[in-house]
Amino acid sequence: MNTLSIAELLKQADEKPLQAYVDGQLQKKELRETKSGKPYQVIHLVDALNSMSLKVWENHQQYQLIEEMEVGTCIRIGGKWTQSQWGLDASGWDFRLLNDSEKALLFSGDASLIEKQANDWRDLMSMLADIQDPRLSRVCQLFIDEYGETFRRAAAARRNHHARRGGLVEHSAQMMRAAWALCSVYPDLNRDLLTAGVLFHDCGKMWENNYPEDGFTQPYSLEGELMGHIPLGLELVSKLWAQMEAEPAAKHFLALLPENAEVRMHLLHLIASHHGAYEWGSPTLPRTPEAYILHHVDNIDAKYEMMMMGYEKNQLLAPNIQERQFPLPAALVKPLDHFSSSKPAVAAADVAEESIVEPASLASEVSEPELAVEPEVIELVSEAPAEPELVVEETPPAPEPAAEAEPELLAEPTPEAVAEPELADEPELVAEPELLIEPEPAAEPEMEMALDPVEPVVEEEPAAPAEPAKAKKAKRKKPAEPASNDDGDDLFSFL
Repeated sequence: MNTLSIAELLKQADEKPLQAYVDGQLQKKELRETKSGKPYQVIHLVDALNSMSLKVWENHQQYQLIEEMEVGTCIRIGGKWTQSQWGLDASGWDFRLLNDSEKALLFSGDASLIEKQANDWRDLMSMLADIQDPRLSRVCQLFIDEYGETFRRAAAARRNHHARRGGLVEHSAQMMRAAWALCSVYPDLNRDLLTAGVLFHDCGKMWENNYPEDGFTQPYSLEGELMGHIPLGLELVSKLWAQMEAEPAAKHFLALLPENAEVRMHLLHLIASHHGAYEWGSPTLPRTPEAYILHHVDNIDAKYEMMMMGYEKNQLLAPNIQERQFPLPAALVKPLDHFSSSKPAVAAADVAEESIVEPASLASEVSEPELAVEPEVIELVSEAPAEPELVVEETPPAPEPAAEAEPELLAEPTPEAVAEPELADEPELVAEPELLIEPEPAAEPEMEMALDPVEPVVEEEPAAPAEPAKAKKAKRKKPAEPASNDDGDDLFSFL
């Protein structure tokens, strides 16, 4: 049987049994009971990249050994693996302890991870060796000599990104590559300072997020909990800088520009400000171009890693859409595939052939209707006079009835009548109520009908005292009426 990593096992196992070995370290045991009260164990195994759990029933031949096994034991389990909606399971499985060489291989990770982290470490060393400032170069070398092995084991985080053995090296190497690329775009950046800043920005995580030499579980430390990785990094760099200045060769650095103290202060500023905001844990804000570049490169690489993790393991919500990856704020969408020149090339050739034929056919089609359009335009012009005549015939009837009634009504447009219909009751406009009643009907007979009811209104003068009160009410309502006469005003009054 093949020996698989936990990630490979989870990917390949399905409803059909898969015979394989898997290596892991016992991270945790849980004693549980069935509904009938029978005990069983749930063991949690981890390796360099992933974790898994397995139920051990009371009637299993290895149940007693599993119950007595200590956390941290490295084992190899072999059996027939299946995976369903209830999770991973195994039948006919057995286990044995790993020997020393097998444990060393387990802690290093699978072949692909070993190769990746080896390449990252090599690139990191190459870029550090290219630092021209002798003070920054020496401080970096002192760090690698004293803390290199611990640095290579540390994780970049406890959960969110690069949370594995060697994750800090992966994160730092990728950040340094990105920083160098930006330095080629912005040549005024101090590449030496930025390179050293990338190396040291998370060096405090050697106490906050580190692994033991023989384990996959990050322990907690007083230094990491009481200080945090930013203050720890500031303290470590200050210590290394003092160590560098105490060396005999450092006397030559006194003549260099910028001065030693200024270079040290800028390096410490990169460490202190790399979270980018007070609320994110930085004691100060970025105040130099290198500090801003470091902050954003750090953020980009962390979020990119989170998205890659989500694409690999998160469940589908819909085609090309996966569940949200914490702490990212939204669901993941499958990225657009890279352009491939193989298949589209044939389609492009087909389109090219069609494009050669279509313009010719279009040209012939356009040339023929042009001859037919000209007589149609002439005919339309000849028919055009008929339309204005109809318009002229319709316009005279409109003024004629208005002229027969009273031309003054035409001089006074209807908006006045609509704007102030109730002001006709004022003493100065006693004669105008008749005018307001007349424009409402559209036909002449209605105007005659309107003259008859006006007389009783004039005769009932005693009712005038009650009407001024109505006029006052109308004046109170008057400010609201103009808004109702205009659609735009109605809209703004609604808002």
